[in-house]
Amino acid sequence: MTNEKPERGPRPPIPVTVLTGFLGSGKTTLLNALLHHDGMAETAVIVNEFGEIGLDHLLVETADEGILEMSSGCLCCTIRGDLINTLEGLLRKRDNNRIKPFRRVMIETTGLADPAPVLHTIMNHPHLVMRFRLDGVVTTVDALNAMSTLDAHEESVKQAAVADRIIVTKTDLCTTRQDKAALAALRERLAALNPAAPVLDAARGEATPDRVLGAGLFDLESRSPDVIGWLRAEAYEAGGHDHSGHGHDVNRHDERIQAHCVRTREPVSVTSFNLFCELLRSAYGGNLLRVKGVICLDDDPERPVVIHGVQHVFHPPVRLDAWPSGDHDTRIVFITRDLDKRVLRELLNAFTGTIDAGHAREAYDARDALSTEPRSGLFRR
Repeated sequence: MTNEKPERGPRPPIPVTVLTGFLGSGKTTLLNALLHHDGMAETAVIVNEFGEIGLDHLLVETADEGILEMSSGCLCCTIRGDLINTLEGLLRKRDNNRIKPFRRVMIETTGLADPAPVLHTIMNHPHLVMRFRLDGVVTTVDALNAMSTLDAHEESVKQAAVADRIIVTKTDLCTTRQDKAALAALRERLAALNPAAPVLDAARGEATPDRVLGAGLFDLESRSPDVIGWLRAEAYEAGGHDHSGHGHDVNRHDERIQAHCVRTREPVSVTSFNLFCELLRSAYGGNLLRVKGVICLDDDPERPVVIHGVQHVFHPPVRLDAWPSGDHDTRIVFITRDLDKRVLRELLNAFTGTIDAGHAREAYDARDALSTEPRSGLFRR
């Protein structure tokens, strides 16, 4: 049992980083490298199996059943039952001082995993959503085999498309001219697929905790929001992936995925934006790989609201104290599959611009049959 004193007052949500990547892409190697860093102190790492990572040189002692304390100052545990049970178990032990406090969590997924269910668990569970917040998605990509993997497996494309950080591994093995040309082509492909995600080279030592972690809205130390760094809207506006033109292979998985940003300058009514979000989720939820936005609502234009969604699941909105920059434009970043930017632009206009609330309600009701969830709305007055 730890001697730490119990925390007093409201507890800030614990940031969670999801580490994903296709089979053989180097997730475990990256995780092993990260565990050597002092920057991983006060991190709880959740893996599928202890045997998949080399822990002998890092193990200090068994802190509790199924939880190991590492020399880097972090904790490591396996998924027991399911992710919800594991996270709740960690919280109970932390709250009861049975393990030392941790300030962040990293979850390693299986190689074949669609990251969406893991993100939904963090964003939508009634208890976990109060104690955790999604910090970011980190995706490993194999420099030697990624091009063929992206061609053959749609899940690998989704993993790269939703990432906040992309870690390219095995670049040190790209020694021939052909390998180096393929690596350059891979970087171009990743930049088109996910223009906002920084790409780090693991072999060059770029994938350090300070660059891999902390991809979320709030800084762990100051707890102040970094909306510009989190949203990175300019990357989508300058170089968004839009295949509305010709000459693309529509059978390639990448061509089904688009990354773009929509913007509006006028404050949006709470009612209209609720309707927009509910219709978006019910009609197109399966096509929304990820949604991020900073919204100017007319009930308090000086204090923007941040939204974050993965498919049909949205995290409870966060009201900020002030705007991060000079203009007060609403910006929403979308990463979509089989959903054109024009549809999103026209839908947003319909609910926030050119038609009145009565017409918006009619449009919403017409789609109501598509929704299987109650219309609760994201925002409250």
